[in-house]
Amino acid sequence: MEQTVSTLEPARRRPGRPSLSNEQLLDHALDLFLEQGFERTSIEAICAAAGMAKRTVYARYGDKESLFRAALQRAIEEWIVPVERLRAAEVDDLEQSLLAIGEILLANIMSPAGLRLLRLTNAESGRSPEIGAYNVQQGTEPTIAFLAELFARRLGGAMQGPEARDAAEGFLHLVTGPAIDAAWGVTRGKAALARHIRSSVRLFLHGALAGNDGDSGDAARLRKLLAETASALEDVRQRL
Repeated sequence: MEQTVSTLEPARRRPGRPSLSNEQLLDHALDLFLEQGFERTSIEAICAAAGMAKRTVYARYGDKESLFRAALQRAIEEWIVPVERLRAAEVDDLEQSLLAIGEILLANIMSPAGLRLLRLTNAESGRSPEIGAYNVQQGTEPTIAFLAELFARRLGGAMQGPEARDAAEGFLHLVTGPAIDAAWGVTRGKAALARHIRSSVRLFLHGALAGNDGDSGDAARLRKLLAETASALEDVRQRL
């Protein structure tokens, strides 16, 4: 028996919405979460922005909370500065190294993506502490570990172990301080940011070197100032 043409042709699929990649869905979701916050963003709005059926979104993530965490996690992973980039900025002159590293760190957190993530993670970390913990684990901890190793290796002496880590945290908080003002809508020009980096590096570096050489006067005051600055910035971040 001859087969008819209709039985030989494959069945045609009904036209429908194009299937978005998971990355595209997370991008659309993050845009809305950043603009409206978690509570004011609905799954319906995300589906409309992404052009995706609600059942597809629920099949992938189950609920809005899971979608939010996945979108934020992906954004953090794309935003953090790779340690390799910081390591590549190191040169023979330590002060020049710290100036270059400071510029990278401040530019990264002052970028539009960095400031949006700072505002969002601060706003939502109280509701979901694991969000802030993940940001610290993936972004802050590797940076502090790199800086601590750099200080221990280049400064030597008493700058080892906990001292090196404390110095790393102090340096990081010093150079990224303007991000706190920017998160509140107070911006600085490029010249002011460059001046801030230079002042932070000189304050940190010369204080650290003096302390390492045994000068307990100005060095002790500088170390106290570093500790107070780090504590104050962390307190502000908690209240954002």
